[in-house]
Amino acid sequence: MLVSVDCKGDVVNMTQADLRGQFVIRFVDINGVERIPADAQRQMETKYEGCQVRAALAGFRSSAVTITVRNLRDEPDLGTITLFPEERSSGTELSSTTKTAPANAMKAFEKARAEWLNQDASGAMGSLKKAVAIYPEFAGAWFQLGKLQEATDPQAARDSFSKALAADPKFVLPYEQLAWMAAQAQDWDEAEKDANQALQLDPAGTPQLWYDDAWAKFQLGKINEAAVSAAKSLAIDPRHTVLGTEQLLAVILARKADYAGAIQHLRNCLTYFPAGRDADLVKQQIAQLAPKMKASK
Repeated sequence: MLVSVDCKGDVVNMTQADLRGQFVIRFVDINGVERIPADAQRQMETKYEGCQVRAALAGFRSSAVTITVRNLRDEPDLGTITLFPEERSSGTELSSTTKTAPANAMKAFEKARAEWLNQDASGAMGSLKKAVAIYPEFAGAWFQLGKLQEATDPQAARDSFSKALAADPKFVLPYEQLAWMAAQAQDWDEAEKDANQALQLDPAGTPQLWYDDAWAKFQLGKINEAAVSAAKSLAIDPRHTVLGTEQLLAVILARKADYAGAIQHLRNCLTYFPAGRDADLVKQQIAQLAPKMKASK
């Protein structure tokens, strides 16, 4: 998950925790590139003393730890950041069925987690299958099993996500995953349906969920609704973890004949897109829209 450093209301650095929840804050410039200046110690103290560190995970609020001079000079361990589930309108980020799982099913579930942390995906899958065989209503285990199945057996993954929802209809995550899979398969009706189900349970949504909803609506010709969803995704994703959102919004605006708005968003993309094919495509799109913008004035 993402971990941010917030100084007086501005996010000045961001890193990512590993599977065990551990993270390292490195000295980075404004573009997120790691640079170690000669006076790094002084700059770290000047820049980060008194700043707060929080985690970012959809559906949770984070405690904060404050960086002190002692952390910067002698004790780099900041301590533990704790996540608390947010109140949802009706959906949940964690399935309630986990609390009612019998001990042997829970033991298999925890074993799967340990195996996954040790990069034993096959062992984790076997333990999850054991957990749901013991307790077929174990929605959390069905969801994790589906996540493991996605890459090699998409249909099995869909079945597992569907079983998670059958066990716990208020569990948001399977809907989000089904929406993403449907979008990848270009099944736009299904993608929109699953995204709408997730958003009914969690109106705040996530950047990926709003993006999938925007993409599906755009493909279905619902241009105005697509623009709203893409804008919502972009608004809650200042670090551009879903890289294509602003480019999609630009395409939607171009379809609405708002060429100036589309070009501005495409230019924004070039400030954070890595050099390569995606950035080259954005430049081509700008070049194609520029004459249309001039003609529309």
